[in-house]
Amino acid sequence: MQLTDKTKIEGKRFGEERALYGSRGLWVLNCAFDGEEDGESALKESSDITVQNTLCNLRYPFWHDRGLAVLACELTEKCRAALWYSEKISIHDSKLLGVKALRECRDVHIDGCEIVSAEFGWSSEQVFMEHTSAEGEYFMLRGKDLRFSDVTFRGKYSYQYVENVTMENCTLDTKDAFWHARNVTLKNCTVKGEYLAWYSENLTMIDCRISGTQPFCYCKGLKLVNCSMEGADLAFEKSEVDATITTPVISIKNATSGRIVLPSVGELICTDPDAGCEIVLTESIT
Repeated sequence: MQLTDKTKIEGKRFGEERALYGSRGLWVLNCAFDGEEDGESALKESSDITVQNTLCNLRYPFWHDRGLAVLACELTEKCRAALWYSEKISIHDSKLLGVKALRECRDVHIDGCEIVSAEFGWSSEQVFMEHTSAEGEYFMLRGKDLRFSDVTFRGKYSYQYVENVTMENCTLDTKDAFWHARNVTLKNCTVKGEYLAWYSENLTMIDCRISGTQPFCYCKGLKLVNCSMEGADLAFEKSEVDATITTPVISIKNATSGRIVLPSVGELICTDPDAGCEIVLTESIT
């Protein structure tokens, strides 16, 4: 449905409960969901909705929606749990500042946004995010089918239990990221944080810059291609790994199987009889 085919609502304020509940084919322009009425669920159970240049300052505005575009809007800290159980969503050039802003949604495109939201994206699927900054704890927990490009993220416990993920040209300042993640590929990304990707399965990192203590423990199917590692001590414990690393590593501990090629390692710890990973030091090859 084109904007010109929709019913246009412009310059209005809505503060009551379920102000536009169950709407179809609306273009909400230069409006505000705000007021002392403190109403919730403004556009719940709606479809084919465009909300543009609008302030969302009340709780739960977009639940069980289908076909939703949010353009140049601000969803404030008071706009808690803004988008739940919805699908076919586009969010562009907007601020999402309330906790739990996205949950159990499907087919979501986020572009040019600022996200400051704890527990963002839980159990959401088919999320494409680009040119966006994000901050929060437990970001994208249990998300599936995710594509991220040019995303900057900051916060603890990100991307845990995610599946089927690709990330390119992203910068992550995080901790305990990608725990129990499955089928994840990162290309040309910078990843800073402690205890990276423990218990992950089929994680591939290509041309990435990695820093932090004790990365990649208890991994299966781990693959690193032309990656640098900084501050990596006690790395790869109990992991199946195929890695080509461009920098020295402080220490490797009891890597289970596979092959690690790197310039040098400060300490190679082999106290486990099952530690059978091949270590190839390129600085010693003449």
